[in-house]
Amino acid sequence: MRTKTVLPAVAMTAVSMVLTLAVVVMWLGSAVPWPVALVVGLGIDGGWLATLAYERRLAAQGDHNPAVTAVGWSFGLIATGVLVAHALSVDHDVAAWLAVAWLPLAAKGLWLVHGLWERTALTANALDAIRGIQQEARDEAAVARARLRAEATTEETRLTAVTEAGARVARVQAKTAQTLSEAWSTLETARKGEETGRALTSVTARVTPGVTPRWELPVWGPTEPVPALEAMAPALTDEALDALVHEIRHSETPALSYREMASRFRAAGHSASEVRLRAAWKRVVA
Repeated sequence: MRTKTVLPAVAMTAVSMVLTLAVVVMWLGSAVPWPVALVVGLGIDGGWLATLAYERRLAAQGDHNPAVTAVGWSFGLIATGVLVAHALSVDHDVAAWLAVAWLPLAAKGLWLVHGLWERTALTANALDAIRGIQQEARDEAAVARARLRAEATTEETRLTAVTEAGARVARVQAKTAQTLSEAWSTLETARKGEETGRALTSVTARVTPGVTPRWELPVWGPTEPVPALEAMAPALTDEALDALVHEIRHSETPALSYREMASRFRAAGHSASEVRLRAAWKRVVA
């Protein structure tokens, strides 16, 4: 990279010096002896080279002198002024001479660019390290973007699944509620029907002759907790159980139903299995 900036500056400086020397010799040669014109041209080029060499030396040491820079640009302006004056004084090829009059200033500009490059140039190891850091940053950014996209896709899939599952649960609950509602409606219709009691009595007449049972279908509502086994009283004999059932059944008028009697029996803390309790009820009713 260094040669790409220094070679154009060296080439343009050499061309500018040759043009300046030639123009000074041709322009002043008719007015003064040519050795004098040659000395003037070499003086301009020599001063330019001297200041340029000094600037390069300071740049190599990492230093800078504004006075030397100003002198160098002054020699560049003098050379440009000589070329412009010569171009305006000739009778032919004015445009061609004006076209090359800017070369001294262009050469100074190229040296300025080369100096800026030298002050900011990095070694190959540093450039490799920078490229590695940039590549690592690009890799990390790409991985982060891929992770975010994957997480977004996963979250979208999860939300879709949860939404669909919730919709299915809601449909099942609605269907179940409708089924239960229809079932309880059917039970309520059967309980209030005029023919229900006679139909049930005809079925159970042979089991409980002479007794007209009071049928009550289950009611949809909260249930009552059953006392724990350890809190129940000791097992009762059949005679004691029959006495308790008879007492609870006839504690109110009219006599209680089996369900009401069983509820009060257990609420009082008595213990008996459902089979024994129903058997006692049948004996008392009979």
